[in-house]
Amino acid sequence: MHNLEHDVTIVGCGPAGMMLGGELALAGVDVAIVERRENQEVEGSRASGLHARSLEILDQRGIADRFIQQGTKHYGAPIAGTVIDTSDLPSRHNYTLALWQEKIEHTLFDWISELGVSVYRRSEAVRFRQDSDHVRLELHDARTISSRYLVGCDGGRSGIRKMAGIGFSGHTPTCSSLIFEAEMEGEAPLGLRYGEHGTSAIGKLEDGVRLRGVVGEETLTSGDGPSEDDLRAALVAAYGSDFGVHNITWLSRFTDAARLATSYREGRVLLAGDAAHVHSPVGGQGLNIGLQDAFNLGWKLAQVVKGVSPDRLLDTYHAERHPIGAALLQTTLALSGLARGGARAEALRSWVARLIRMDEPRRCYGANISGLDIRYDLGDGHPLLGRRMPDIDLITTEGPRRIFELLHDGRPILLSLGGAGMSAKAMRAESVMRVGATCAGICSLPVVGPVEMPTAILVRPDGHVAWTGDGEDEDLDAAIKCWFGPGG
Repeated sequence: MHNLEHDVTIVGCGPAGMMLGGELALAGVDVAIVERRENQEVEGSRASGLHARSLEILDQRGIADRFIQQGTKHYGAPIAGTVIDTSDLPSRHNYTLALWQEKIEHTLFDWISELGVSVYRRSEAVRFRQDSDHVRLELHDARTISSRYLVGCDGGRSGIRKMAGIGFSGHTPTCSSLIFEAEMEGEAPLGLRYGEHGTSAIGKLEDGVRLRGVVGEETLTSGDGPSEDDLRAALVAAYGSDFGVHNITWLSRFTDAARLATSYREGRVLLAGDAAHVHSPVGGQGLNIGLQDAFNLGWKLAQVVKGVSPDRLLDTYHAERHPIGAALLQTTLALSGLARGGARAEALRSWVARLIRMDEPRRCYGANISGLDIRYDLGDGHPLLGRRMPDIDLITTEGPRRIFELLHDGRPILLSLGGAGMSAKAMRAESVMRVGATCAGICSLPVVGPVEMPTAILVRPDGHVAWTGDGEDEDLDAAIKCWFGPGG
């Protein structure tokens, strides 16, 4: 038996697994990813875009431009048969970037390769055992990987979640749909249509010849491996013709099931991405929320592994991200309901479409679907507390800088604005980067609007604000110890 050792083992080399691997490697943690696939090729186009908050976190690591140069910017979000304007989102990335998952994965893989993340290809996790110090993961080829922590990023049917005994509760499916990429002999109707069995849509791929489509099935069907006959039957039911569909290169089935892991952590085993939550693809949230899960977990896990913080810091991962997963399920359930056919659903769409064109509902939905409205519950205080720090322009002693530029190394920042002083303890905190700067006195937050800037801000490596004040407050020392203090 060949035994391998790493600080952290991740199962699943999809977007969430790679984001987490990159975060850990950036912090100097020895991390390995176990992946069944031979490479990063994906079947079909799959997920098709990055929302504003996902682009922000990529920007915070200095790699957003790698994705932006490959995609197309769309300053709107579809809902209830209409498209709302999102160009006034208070973010440098006030758009959705249309970019197929395969390109997203290849770009992430290039990044983690530069950081030296080990990837074990053609490998499957069979079982694991955890004790007070380590997790030992057994692979199908008799190799064993020993690590201090194991993270399941292995999709909605996560073997790691099941082996850990973590529950997966929620809503059972009521309908199923087929998603496909193929050619058609007949002139297929492009665009979106609502039917008795759900939404159907057909659009052209980049080559202008092949088509990508989604079509609802007449009866709820579960399981993998839909056949060409299944697709033809669904097309006929929805459109009255199968349009001579042929050369099918991708055919998959999904349902409107919505499930959430009862816990994101079981001892030394954690979950992120689809392993923690599954839902309808409506709204395009899955890949994005997975990236954001990993971004929240990465710096915390790195600090625990390196002894900077105690193990209990990992409990904040579940505390912060589990409510986001629960809210995500509610959003996708609502959007799925809006996508149904029939007179009642049509009336509901018409009503919602009228409301969503009003400024406040439009801004609320835009902030929600983009991920920019997330606020972790860190108590009462300044409106910035718990929210993501806006990418404001600073004037430092080294010249103009952006907040996101300061976060490229994944270190926490203690930002002193307008000459605010710092306590002696805060000045001695080695893990925190101290930055003195000046800036305009107001920033804008999604939904909240303009807010006055505090004189001092403690920003976590994931860009969320951990503390605000005047720099002399004893609460600052407590916040530094809580989030970035000594372990043990």
